[in-house]
Amino acid sequence: MARHTTFRFCLDPTVEQTVALARHAGAARFAFNQCLRLHLDARERQRALSGRGGADDADQTSDADQARDEVPWSRFSLINAYNSWKRSEAAGRRFLVTADGVSQVEVTGLAWRGEVSSQVSEEAAVDLSRALAAWVESRSGKRAGRSIRHPRFKKKSTTGGSFRMRNKTAGGRTSIRVGHESPRSVTLPRIGSIRVREDTRRLRRMIAAGRARILQATITHGARRWWISIAVEAVDLHPAVQHPARDQGDTTGWVGVDRGLHALVVAGTRDGIETWRVQAPRTLATGLRRQRRLARSVSRKKRGSVNRRKAGARLARHHSRVRDARQHFLHQVSNQLVKTHDRLVLEDLNITGIMSNRRLARAVGDAAWGELARQITYKQAWRGGRVLVADRWFASSKTCSSCGTLRKDLTLKERTFECHSCGHVMDRDLNAAANLAAWAEDHTPAVGDGVGRGEVQVGDRQAAGPVTNACRRDGTGPHTRVSETSPDDAGTPIQTAPAA
Repeated sequence: MARHTTFRFCLDPTVEQTVALARHAGAARFAFNQCLRLHLDARERQRALSGRGGADDADQTSDADQARDEVPWSRFSLINAYNSWKRSEAAGRRFLVTADGVSQVEVTGLAWRGEVSSQVSEEAAVDLSRALAAWVESRSGKRAGRSIRHPRFKKKSTTGGSFRMRNKTAGGRTSIRVGHESPRSVTLPRIGSIRVREDTRRLRRMIAAGRARILQATITHGARRWWISIAVEAVDLHPAVQHPARDQGDTTGWVGVDRGLHALVVAGTRDGIETWRVQAPRTLATGLRRQRRLARSVSRKKRGSVNRRKAGARLARHHSRVRDARQHFLHQVSNQLVKTHDRLVLEDLNITGIMSNRRLARAVGDAAWGELARQITYKQAWRGGRVLVADRWFASSKTCSSCGTLRKDLTLKERTFECHSCGHVMDRDLNAAANLAAWAEDHTPAVGDGVGRGEVQVGDRQAAGPVTNACRRDGTGPHTRVSETSPDDAGTPIQTAPAA
């Protein structure tokens, strides 16, 4: 079993099961917030001990080291801290008064902890650990991309909420089962069998044949519906649907994929032969008039009223339909590309930078270039193909695919590329696809040169990666304060501000 995939179904729970699902979602939110509170309190104690003055410096150092070790950072330490807290007096207690008038305190812990599965709080602690690790790596410069904010407390919402459960095996029986009581049902621990709206035949057949194994299930609530995403570990695709292996040293057969707004995808070879073209559906722009009307309806309702909650639910359902239509179309496009081409080359687009342009942000977000590239990447790996990401600074749209002349005065409104040197005339998007295919054939190594089938190679970004030798001042950066973190917390050296 070498690939991971997900099956998503819409749940059809009863009234009692809806209450149980909401209880588990609330328990996950509560566990996340409590783990974050335990983590912040431990850091405050560590900071207080490290900055405490005293005559006995040795005792102060030992106390600080001991407090530093007690700060929960990893998933295991957070789980242990939460499990210890939920049984303590701080989590719950009650006073008992005997017939003689003597009162005593009985430690109960969380009174409702037995009503939900313990996996919910454990997975919430795992999520917090990942968020803290991402924040530390972002502050230390080890994580590329936009800066990651510190984890914040989750708020209670009537339209959201999610939780995750792992699949455990006990006595030859798994805790998460599909089609156990009825073909269209999913069985979850502590909740029971829940009906689903879609057909589960494909997943049931894969599990029965031993070609798939359930890893975990994530249950989410949105747009007045409960959804379940079942992550499975499955075997490789059948050899008949995989791409045939190429000969050693063969660097041909690349197809460039140009992503745009007028045409979502234009695929072409090095010779300028267009293999496929598909127009962008613009799902967001199509439903924008209805979205504005629904948003105005929400804003006109009184805050906290039932009518405002209903109007918000209608707006959420509209956003859900737009998202589902976009996802369905992107899956169709990515499937067509990976089925018909075994070698694809994509552009390394700076989508975050393009989204900063207020004139293009909505159209770029509606096109979902990043999601399309993600789907092409993992689907091509499933079929044994290869995906190459071209250099970000390669001017594929402004370079002539015939003579290689760079035309710097090309504007966005020109849909036809005309070369002033050789007179070559070609569609702008097809010219970019041809340049990408030529770039891939000139820069990609052979199959036996370190890159195998199903792998992704990224071109040189020319110093576009993160700076690893930079130092920051104490309290610098967005959303930070002086003495907010210490070198042990963030893992980066701190430089004091120079004297004035």
